[in-house]
Amino acid sequence: MISKTVKNKLRAILGKENLLDEKEDLICYSYDATTFQFKPELVIFPKTPEQISEILKIANQEKIPVVPRGGGTGLSGGSIPILGGMALVLTRMNKILEIDQENLTALVEPGVITEEFKIIVEKLGLFYPPDPASMKMSTLGGNAAECAGGPHCLKYGVTRDYVLGLEVVLPTGEIIKIGSKVIKNVTGYDLTRLIIGSEGTLGVITKIILKLIPLPENFKTAIASFFTMEDAAKCVSKIIQARILPSTLEFMDHFSIKAVEEYSHLGLPQEAHALLLIEVDGEDTATKIQLNKIKEICKEENVIEFKSASTFEEREKIWEARRAVSPALGKISPLRLNEDVVVPRNKLTELIKETQSISKQYNLEIANFGHAGDGNLHLNILLKSRTPQVMKNAEEALNALYLKVIQMQGAISGEHGIGFLKSKYLSYALKEEQILLMKKIKTIFDPNNILNPGKIFVD
Repeated sequence: MISKTVKNKLRAILGKENLLDEKEDLICYSYDATTFQFKPELVIFPKTPEQISEILKIANQEKIPVVPRGGGTGLSGGSIPILGGMALVLTRMNKILEIDQENLTALVEPGVITEEFKIIVEKLGLFYPPDPASMKMSTLGGNAAECAGGPHCLKYGVTRDYVLGLEVVLPTGEIIKIGSKVIKNVTGYDLTRLIIGSEGTLGVITKIILKLIPLPENFKTAIASFFTMEDAAKCVSKIIQARILPSTLEFMDHFSIKAVEEYSHLGLPQEAHALLLIEVDGEDTATKIQLNKIKEICKEENVIEFKSASTFEEREKIWEARRAVSPALGKISPLRLNEDVVVPRNKLTELIKETQSISKQYNLEIANFGHAGDGNLHLNILLKSRTPQVMKNAEEALNALYLKVIQMQGAISGEHGIGFLKSKYLSYALKEEQILLMKKIKTIFDPNNILNPGKIFVD
């Protein structure tokens, strides 16, 4: 229990309007985009690194868990306070402090909404490529903590490729600055990359230096439908083998197509068992040539229909179909497990066949969609209930899936992180020596284990 004395100290630091402890407020910060829920004892809204420093010093002294939180859009339980304590919500630290057009960098606070930042820099002719599906709600700090990805990562890379430097409050209260505006920097260990993807377990990110690039001159977008997933997967391999690197290369299976059509009524082909969403960008003539080559490759692989967008509205309609997949599946089955395994892209067909086999074996409906171009499969296990038998089947299905992914030299998470939902599977992917080294790093940063405890590692 957090004592009244501690609450009074926190109010003195934050102001009473930035501390919530009423039951209904606590519930609002007890869950993320998973269906799991654990209530914090307090919800606090800091506005400065100095406030966070003072809060963490108190938490260390009192051994109170502190869970950093952005938009609450995570899919592995990373921002859920599973051990209670304080939810440290960073959404009020939401300023874009600088856009440096000479050096192509930006300095932002962690609470800036991803899509809002992208829109602002694009108006200046600049581009920030990472684009997770949650970007209308997710924050740049949360993206950094999880090393978020998105469709454009095939060509442009993930969040870590765009973070040049950070300001971080360590669990013991020290404020440090790591990295800088420069692109080249091999001064000592790369602590910036260590913090990126650490899921709020090593420090609280309070400022981010982001790399920007010039906005591509033109985008060409198309959607291709196929009778089989195998044809679509072969098409993906042939596009890459042809030395064409689309900016995005997404796919949806038959279940996902039906779910989106019922949800959004976008006119998707119901007879298709696979859709590819393809986008190329760059100079106008080059994108036309690339898209025509891709169209020919699709024809070789028995495409049902290849439809390219001729207007901005048509492009947005295609993207709406892709971004509607997760909410559409959520409407069909609010109880679901959203996985994001990754395999080498030439193993994607094999992995999809394996998921179909697992679906039948464990009597579970499984929807597949995701980033075909980089082998990142978003596999959704739809749960009709949480009865012991259904949950047992789901756990056994996940075991089978993860073992198969590791056999294929893949990874159990591409962009969602480990959180607490995948922590017991970490040993499938990493050797004991690797996990022990990571735990030692955690202990050095956070000797009292107050910062997001219970995440990544099984205690």
